[in-house]
Amino acid sequence: MGYRTLRQCLEDLRRIGQLVEIDEEVDPHLEVAEIQRRVYAAGGPAVLYKRVKGCRFPLVSNLFGTLDRARFLFRDTLDAVQRLIELKIDPGEFLKRPWRYRRVPLIAWCMRPRRVRSGPVLKNQIRIDELPQVHHWPEDGGAYITLPQVYTEDPARPGFAHSNLGMYRVQISGGRYQPNREVGLHYQIHRGIGVHHATAIERGEPLRVNIFVGGPPAMTLAAVMPLPEGMPELFFAGALAGHRIPMICRAGELPISAQADFCITGTIDPERLLPEGPFGDHFGYYSLAHDFPVLRVEKVFHRDDAIWPFTVVGRPPQEDSTFGALVHEISGPAIPAVVPGVRAIHAVDAAGVHPLLLAIASERYTPYAPRRKPQEILRCANALLGQGQLSLTKYLLIVAHEDDPQLDVHNVERFFRHVLTRVDWQTDLHFQTCTTIDTLDYSGTGLNEGSKLIVAAAGPVRRAHLPAELPPDLRFPDGFDDPRVALPGVLVVQAPAYAAGPHQPDGVPQQFCSAFSATAPINQFPLVVLVDDSRFAAARLENFLWVTFTRSNPATDVHGIEAFVQDKHWGCRGSLVIDARQKPHHAPPLVEDPQVAKRVDQLAAPGGPLHGIV
Repeated sequence: MGYRTLRQCLEDLRRIGQLVEIDEEVDPHLEVAEIQRRVYAAGGPAVLYKRVKGCRFPLVSNLFGTLDRARFLFRDTLDAVQRLIELKIDPGEFLKRPWRYRRVPLIAWCMRPRRVRSGPVLKNQIRIDELPQVHHWPEDGGAYITLPQVYTEDPARPGFAHSNLGMYRVQISGGRYQPNREVGLHYQIHRGIGVHHATAIERGEPLRVNIFVGGPPAMTLAAVMPLPEGMPELFFAGALAGHRIPMICRAGELPISAQADFCITGTIDPERLLPEGPFGDHFGYYSLAHDFPVLRVEKVFHRDDAIWPFTVVGRPPQEDSTFGALVHEISGPAIPAVVPGVRAIHAVDAAGVHPLLLAIASERYTPYAPRRKPQEILRCANALLGQGQLSLTKYLLIVAHEDDPQLDVHNVERFFRHVLTRVDWQTDLHFQTCTTIDTLDYSGTGLNEGSKLIVAAAGPVRRAHLPAELPPDLRFPDGFDDPRVALPGVLVVQAPAYAAGPHQPDGVPQQFCSAFSATAPINQFPLVVLVDDSRFAAARLENFLWVTFTRSNPATDVHGIEAFVQDKHWGCRGSLVIDARQKPHHAPPLVEDPQVAKRVDQLAAPGGPLHGIV
């Protein structure tokens, strides 16, 4: 059904047994986050925390904790929204199969927000410090809003049609913010709010911002949708909700979501920045403190019986992984229309999403040629790196559909096997240096700065066999030991700890590569990864992906046996070697507080409210 309020959604989840309610007092400082991580990992229900220490508002988490539950929340509209996207790709389909698209006109009508003069969210007014102060990780710089819906409009063209609704984390305590008067607003590179902020700066005026928390679940999902610039997320929320979203519109004020549980109103000063962070983020590390915009708080509203939804981000998978899966279901079919030739893409969640993108595209440029090689797929690769948030991709592995029409881009292990059996390290590596990467990625040369690598593989199989076991004649230089096979053809080797300063090469990868020739037995493994802990990196596919692609910057950390540069092109004749050791400029990984973990153990013990759930 199209929920109009968060409470209506929770009542429906309670009805079907997908909501657990905790009556015992819980601590918003680390404890509720620890509970959320465990419940999510167990595939558990949504959790309603009725008594929160130091706060009069109940909390709820794990609303989107499973893909099945997320689909259930939008069960009445998801199919129609997907049909709407199909028509956007090919409007002519409506004439061919009108019955299939019979609900699309109604959904299109629902996309128009409904203007109202008042709403439940304005019933009460409080201060920032009266909001739930949820701390998620031990080294976080303060309390954060992790499911905000941040609403802005283009200052030069106000109105719904030029609005942005995004999920940008909000720091509401700690740091150097003036209590109750300022909060930190962290938005990463290539986010819609940045366009509005830039316009406000050009005009020399503050940017008006409203932050909604709670309300219709459709607003939360719409806020994370990677929609093209100029397509308002607010319209998409109406389609998902199955009804027109009521927005409070008053002269001289920014619209407010009438059914939200909370709303913070304010302005961003065009000249004021303050350090925001640290914050435990979805890469599995802390994003450190950096200067970000400051929101000058004007008013804080909440409705009667308001409920505060939150989530926890950290090393994938977490609840935001479900968002990603659902977004792909909704918008994935549109990719071939946006980039002709592309068949499928997969931003790998286990690798932190943006660090690793897998893609399948057509290779049709020279179908008459006796041997296929990367041509059209390179054009597709560069086009993908020019599309929205895909532009933040660090490693892009792209292959030709014609080489294996049955290849599934979501079968990561098989995809790697496909690449490694065909890739030619002498010709198929294409670097982009001194460019932008994800704001949260600290493997690069600075904030938002790093490099990219396209690996384009097409053509016949070059390596019929990828070893899954260590050959007996494999030998390593001193200091390199405990080799393990992470995947067929992929070897992880424990290397000496990084010894140089930040952004300074320590010579270890060069030492390793120079110990081998292109005919040495190690080259049976086309990919070798140097790590700090080979046992951990090889234990699971998810570990290998996380270590390799979050701890390396292509331009500085990709090496090779018998490497060469020819006409400014880098390649290698032997194994490709990636240095994925932790380095001084990397952010520290996230680690739970052991004392908090013990308290949650008690809640999960027999007789506790979480027994049988985690």
